[in-house]
Amino acid sequence: MTVEELIESKKFSVINKASNTNKEISKPYTCDLLSIAMGKMPERAAWVTVMGNINTLAVSALADASCIILAEGCALDEVAKMKAKEQDITVLSYDGPIFEGALIIYNMLVANE
Repeated sequence: MTVEELIESKKFSVINKASNTNKEISKPYTCDLLSIAMGKMPERAAWVTVMGNINTLAVSALADASCIILAEGCALDEVAKMKAKEQDITVLSYDGPIFEGALIIYNMLVANE
């Protein structure tokens, strides 16, 4: 499944859409401790978190995440929003819990196998 397919599912709202939405998603990943996410996030993960700041974008880029999904109704601050556009990082949002957001992605991936 690609980031574009995730967006087209309409299960998540778009905060910032990068130019490379044909990027494959390997699996969902959940973690709110940035130092752990930086070291353990698998490549091409759809990262579901509540951390909506500029450091989240840096970790996403370092870990080569396919996209970030901000759960629990969390949002990017204005500086992070501008940085997401500048760094061409797709950021989506989900009002529900982190687990539910990750489960939606997992179920979509399993359905595509």
